[in-house]
Amino acid sequence: MRQIKSFITLSGISLAVLGILLISHASSGLDPLWKNLIQASTLPTAAIAVPFGFAILIDLALIWIGLRSTFRELSLLSIATAGLVLGGSLVAMLYGTFLSPISSLVAILVATLTMVAFQQTKLGSREPVLRRLFGMRLRPEIFRRLVDGNLTVDFLGERHEASVLVCTIHNHVELMEVLKPADYVALMNLYLRTASDFLVDVGGYLDECSGESIRVIFGAPLPVEGASNHAAKAAMASIDLVARLEELNRECDTRWQKRLDFRVGVNSGTMIAAAYGGARLGRYSVSGPVVDFARHLSAACAQYGCRILAGPLSYEMASASIEGRPIDLLQRAGSRRRVELYEFLAPKDTLSPERERSRDQFWKGVILFRERKWEESIKALSSARIPGIPDRALDYYLERVERARRGDDDPTPEQALLAEAV
Repeated sequence: MRQIKSFITLSGISLAVLGILLISHASSGLDPLWKNLIQASTLPTAAIAVPFGFAILIDLALIWIGLRSTFRELSLLSIATAGLVLGGSLVAMLYGTFLSPISSLVAILVATLTMVAFQQTKLGSREPVLRRLFGMRLRPEIFRRLVDGNLTVDFLGERHEASVLVCTIHNHVELMEVLKPADYVALMNLYLRTASDFLVDVGGYLDECSGESIRVIFGAPLPVEGASNHAAKAAMASIDLVARLEELNRECDTRWQKRLDFRVGVNSGTMIAAAYGGARLGRYSVSGPVVDFARHLSAACAQYGCRILAGPLSYEMASASIEGRPIDLLQRAGSRRRVELYEFLAPKDTLSPERERSRDQFWKGVILFRERKWEESIKALSSARIPGIPDRALDYYLERVERARRGDDDPTPEQALLAEAV
């Protein structure tokens, strides 16, 4: 709506100026010069309505496109349009008609100057600034909502309730050692394109996309649309992402005989969102313990044998949408605060009866483990096994119960690091 209002206002101003210039014949002296230059003085001149009509169309088109363009893009577009206008006049000459380009060139100049002046205003600079901060990191519909909305483009810093999804590749060092550099880059770019395109398409903001990891935000800079909350959106995205990357791994296996060991961490809470950096590298991003902990969760997945590891608030907010199971209960040294970690398994009510039974027995075994009922815990966890289906999280807990029964259940260095990050 904001863009339409701006277009109506600017096109009205631009057409008014253009009309005054054309009616006053301020540029009429240029027509004979061009006519003599291209040696078309003996040719009949096209009806005056034709160049005037072209001028109006060009003016409106440049105003509309200019609303979504940077100064550089607008300048290049204006030059290219001027070249087409002059070329069109030469083509018309070949068909025996003199078509004056002057009115169209005046229209290009008026539209360009109108847009340049508009881009110096607070309203006019809004979209270029947002495009610099967000680029292609948002779905086009969400970016348009941002442009048409009332959020200030300064983004000086504010607290957001949002969810962070971090996907990291754990075997990138191995891949670098065994693959040719070109093959390694091709594989990683295939992963980055697949994951980032999907996560942006489902409504996330692509905050970070590096050689080994991706970080996506749900709930900032704009709230999640629809009935689901930001954590439920991130949870469903993580489950679907795993399925897509498993499919991608089959392609990687065929092309390079290698697979990506990818792990996903999801965490929710309060974070600081702002425009970080400067004119060269400035972009919208988030920071804070919630964001850092999501990366720790992604790193800890390998230890627990999970594909997706989530923080407590993410699970609580998404529990109506997904199936999950408990993985660990962390407590920082010297603190009473406990943090439960969960594994996301599947969308709600999509587990088979056998997987539901396995999930319930796993949950029971974890509770019994925490109650230090070793034998009963081993029995419950053992019954959670589904023959023929690997379950590394289950293997991890069976080993952990055995260690605890022997009195050797000290936190691993990874667990201690994760607990310190709580």
